[in-house]
Amino acid sequence: MSDTAAPKQQLFEHLALIARALGHAGRLELLDYLAQGERSVEALVGLSGLSVANTSKHLQQLKAAGLVAARRDGKYVRYRLADDRVLDAVAALRGIAEARSGAVGALLEHYLTRRDALEPLPAAELLARARDGLVTVLDVRPAEEFAQGHVPGAINMPLERLEARLAELPADRQVVAYCRGPWCVLSFEAVARLRAAGFDARRLEDGLPEWRRAGLPLA
Repeated sequence: MSDTAAPKQQLFEHLALIARALGHAGRLELLDYLAQGERSVEALVGLSGLSVANTSKHLQQLKAAGLVAARRDGKYVRYRLADDRVLDAVAALRGIAEARSGAVGALLEHYLTRRDALEPLPAAELLARARDGLVTVLDVRPAEEFAQGHVPGAINMPLERLEARLAELPADRQVVAYCRGPWCVLSFEAVARLRAAGFDARRLEDGLPEWRRAGLPLA
């Protein structure tokens, strides 16, 4: 970028740097995992299925754009979102895709909506019902994500353990499940399995990152 470029052009160049960092499916997936909490490169490799080299390269590009930050923890490097406003950028992309992309709509219908077409529960409504003891809140993310922060009073039941632990859930109370975000299949699948087992079940409208971004209480 030339130092003689007009200030407005320079600003657009900086925006383009961030846009380029966001413009890769692998990097967006890594941001989705980092939205749950801090993770090492090795943990991100295990979650994403990317190679160590590609994961490191993507993280460096995200760091160069100011979207993630890193710290050394012994022999490991651990990454986190640099700012929760990164969630806003990803949410904006998601909203445009849902509104304007027929391919995205078809994928959502095929993989998510068919599992649960009912209107999800807004966060504020869940908070009020949970405080009044009217619902059981179920976090179906992995235990390590739950440990980094969760909805107060939530029970952690990773999806693969759900059926084995159904007896722990009160049968006379609605169950509200949540996971990583609006496109996270875990909560859709959990609700489908709960209903098949006879429970009154619904999903939270968003996930834990959106709950945190809204300034709602965390445990």
